Amino acid sequence: MLRGLCTVNFFADDHAAAANWYSELFGVPPYYDSADYGKGPGYLEFRIGDYEHEFGILSSKFAPHKAGGPPAGAVVYWHVDDIEAAVERVLAMGATEHALITKQGDGFITASVVDPFGNVLGLMYNQHYLEVLESQAGGVT
Repeated sequence: MLRGLCTVNFFADDHAAAANWYSELFGVPPYYDSADYGKGPGYLEFRIGDYEHEFGILSSKFAPHKAGGPPAGAVVYWHVDDIEAAVERVLAMGATEHALITKQGDGFITASVVDPFGNVLGLMYNQHYLEVLESQAGGVT
């Protein structure tokens, strides 16, 4: 039934600040910005990672939950090759610690931060992710 991650949506009150912060983090600008199409600030979308997963930032006014409260809900973890460096980078960019770096066993290490807009961003070194990537690339990662 579930075939893979399609889009992860985060929420932000400040469209421009979110575009700038995530552009810096990802190293690329959003490929779609509703403001560029005369629709006003409301939705940004990036394609990131090995499979160009979609990462969207939606105006908080469209959030199905109250924005601005304590972070809650599911944590989506994104694979990183060096979790210590990734955590250090996002904290230097203004994120705050949510969950400490934790060795989960069997090649999994997790951490999470809260971005400047109140969203929880999960970071994970995931050995299984690397194995899948290697098998699909014919042994090259």
